[in-house]
Amino acid sequence: MQDVKEIPILEAQQVAAKRNIEEGLRFTPKFDDNGLLPVIAQDVQTGQVLMVAYMNRKALELTIQAGEAVYFSRKRQKLWKKGEESGHTQKVRQILVDCDQDCLVLKVTARGGQCHVGYQSCFYRALKKGSNKKLEFIAKKAYNPKAVYKNTKARHPRRTPV
Repeated sequence: MQDVKEIPILEAQQVAAKRNIEEGLRFTPKFDDNGLLPVIAQDVQTGQVLMVAYMNRKALELTIQAGEAVYFSRKRQKLWKKGEESGHTQKVRQILVDCDQDCLVLKVTARGGQCHVGYQSCFYRALKKGSNKKLEFIAKKAYNPKAVYKNTKARHPRRTPV
């Protein structure tokens, strides 16, 4: 039988732990059940959102150590360094952590177009005003992906492990 005094102590511990995550100064990223953390890459100069990807613990460690963005490919189940094939790298200038520590924003200096289909940003289309199904282009291609990626058969360029 649970002691009545234990319940308030447990609640107080949970409140303190939540406060530490939300307002404390210790970095304790919360990875999901698959060991992944969503990451938004944003241009440090313009504020443009460049892409969304995922990091596992190792990708995050490598990114922090090297100052260059390293992600985890869910499709290929391996690490990949942004720009390893294209040269379109991301130099990390700052890492922002959300209130729950379950999402990051990388403020980056981007070299070259960041989307594998040729755009500066992966967010090159918008839902057309007044429509719930039609998209419209809001950007022009920044580079020719066929000239950059040697493997043009794949939708995504082949990435080698870090």
